[in-house]
Amino acid sequence: MMESLTPNLFVTDINQTIAFYQTLGFQLVMKVPEEGDLVWAMMSCGQVSFMFQTFSSMGDELPEIKRERGSGPLLLYIKIHGIRDFFNKICDTVHVIKGLETTFYGSTEFSIFDCNGMILTFAEDEVTGEG
Repeated sequence: MMESLTPNLFVTDINQTIAFYQTLGFQLVMKVPEEGDLVWAMMSCGQVSFMFQTFSSMGDELPEIKRERGSGPLLLYIKIHGIRDFFNKICDTVHVIKGLETTFYGSTEFSIFDCNGMILTFAEDEVTGEG
């Protein structure tokens, strides 16, 4: 039985990525190495966690992973509580690609680009208050 999913996302600049996700409320949980130039980091906010790894740290392993920024059709769908307050807090500091709107399935959502060209969609079911 599966227990959890934590995406390992490949990035060009891990320090820029950490700083970007900290503006969204994520905390740095682990990093490799402990000292020096980072090649991997785990960040969490509530029940949402991401691992970030530099393309360069892959060497010749898994050549199927494209070594370029925003190299695939990837959208991360993140359910949250307090979407309107969160949107108002970050909208002037991030690249919003779709503003707040209520979908036909009753979810309030907005989408942004992260600093690596990946799309993050934040969503809340405001009718029932479930994130």
